[in-house]
Amino acid sequence: MPEGQAVQSMFAGIASRYDRANRVLSGGLDVLWRKRLVKMVAAEQPSTVVDLATGSGDVAFALQRGLSPHVTVTGMDFCQPMLDEADKKKVEDSRTEKTHFQWADCLDLPLEDNSVDAITISFGLRNLEDRDKGLREMLRALKPGGSLFVLEFTQPDNWFRPFYYAYVKGVLPWMAKLLTGDKGAYDYLGGSIAAFPNKVEMSDELKAAGFASVQATGIHASIVAIHQGKKSC
Repeated sequence: MPEGQAVQSMFAGIASRYDRANRVLSGGLDVLWRKRLVKMVAAEQPSTVVDLATGSGDVAFALQRGLSPHVTVTGMDFCQPMLDEADKKKVEDSRTEKTHFQWADCLDLPLEDNSVDAITISFGLRNLEDRDKGLREMLRALKPGGSLFVLEFTQPDNWFRPFYYAYVKGVLPWMAKLLTGDKGAYDYLGGSIAAFPNKVEMSDELKAAGFASVQATGIHASIVAIHQGKKSC
């Protein structure tokens, strides 16, 4: 698994160009993925939501807009330059003025036991230095009956896999270099996607960490998947 300090430094280096690169490199699909995530979270009717590895805040803002006005949304990340970008966007959009951001490490969350209704983490789980430890921290912070939602790249359907990895490993890093000036960060992206568990394996990891009622939903030929796991009552 990646070393935390290296990941932190890498994202700090591309923070100001991160949003534009995501939109272009995903062909705009990232917007649809967030909408699907928000719909699943909304079905649980949470009062408190924490978005981990929030980055520049796109998921946190989507949650704030898509959930009840009474829901408290907090975005957490361990890369301060990314949080600075999130705060800039918050100022520009009054609809998200209730969204809060704070520095936090997923391996040592500043959250009380049994304190949060829902936790989301999008495209950040594969970057954790110790994935099992991070999952157990999330479980600790959830209230009994609360849910974790993991939106993450996964192993695509077999028929699509050759085309997908030709893009991720061959084309994407060079496009990213044009957009961000940092090809290395997206070389890392391709490698981290290839090494990440498939839907079944990720479901097993969630169960091993203590989550119950684990479900996996593949999207767009399983380019990405949303895993939902509950904390037992």
